[in-house]
Amino acid sequence: MPAARLQPIVQHCDQLLRLHDIADFDGAHNGLQVENDGRITRIAAAVDASLATLHAAAAQKADLLLVHHGLFWSPRVPWTGHQRELMLALIASNIAVYSAHLPLDAHPRLGNNARLCAALGLRTLRPFYWEKGRPIGYQTRTAISRKELTAQLAKAVGTTPIVLPGGPAICRRIGVVTGGAGSGLRQAAAEGVDTFITGEGPHWTHSLAEELGVNVLYGGHYATETFGVKALAAHLSKKFRVPWVFVDRPSGL
Repeated sequence: MPAARLQPIVQHCDQLLRLHDIADFDGAHNGLQVENDGRITRIAAAVDASLATLHAAAAQKADLLLVHHGLFWSPRVPWTGHQRELMLALIASNIAVYSAHLPLDAHPRLGNNARLCAALGLRTLRPFYWEKGRPIGYQTRTAISRKELTAQLAKAVGTTPIVLPGGPAICRRIGVVTGGAGSGLRQAAAEGVDTFITGEGPHWTHSLAEELGVNVLYGGHYATETFGVKALAAHLSKKFRVPWVFVDRPSGL
């Protein structure tokens, strides 16, 4: 069975994703979160690190789990109950966990935003939506009906988008930021887009979209963020010659 070493994979990911140059939210803890015995024979990619995805990765005989949302968003103490179960599962399965949040969102080739734009057929992309001192999304100028764009988004993410039709029927300037960027609708509108594609947002964005004259397409937080981990896993599989699998654990959100 082909095998690779953990540390070269980690070093490559850190450099590729510019992990030490891209700031993130407090608690994100990008990079290697859990190490194993150092031997990697199969990579599993998942949007979220959880006990369920860990068990699913172990069932696929993976020993490296790549995730967008890591284990340590808040202190995991004390190690009792569910936390103890998670720790025991990590040790028993010998699975390393590597997490990349905003660095993976922002990557120009493998990132969630770049890959979703590619899936939508959007080209001539420009930086969009500043977060933590840098743009993480993309915008483009085009001419496509809101109805057709919604259909393309549904095909790309595999779910039915929620549409807030606050803007024009023909979308001419589209901004894309995957995940939970709906609360930044005012910021997106200030950057000049008439249509904003993201994963999810608060209830009050419905009225705000009408006031701002902006279409909002919610494709699902989970569904819009499957792209990056898949692309990263495929890249690592090719470079380090180990197979990979996607662990699909949709949240419905």
